[in-house]
Amino acid sequence: MKELKPFLALLIFGNIENLILAAQGVAAHVDPIILSILSLIAVVCWLLIGTFGTKIAMKYARYINFIGGLAIFILGIQSMMGSLPGILAFFH
Repeated sequence: MKELKPFLALLIFGNIENLILAAQGVAAHVDPIILSILSLIAVVCWLLIGTFGTKIAMKYARYINFIGGLAIFILGIQSMMGSLPGILAFFH
């Protein structure tokens, strides 16, 4: 756990973003089997990268957190912008 401490915020918010992206896939009527398979592939890839890349990444933890946080922020804004037409149509 000690080696993951610098990445803890990124792990938490990254998982929340994964849930948001999965919900977008469901809302877009993507086939749930394909969505599940792609999600599992992504999780396994991140597990392998995390397992083997943590020692190398420790030197760059500050940069990785910044870039990861920025990516999560941009994806969140993109998600909100994509849902805006549906929200406006609901209230009109």
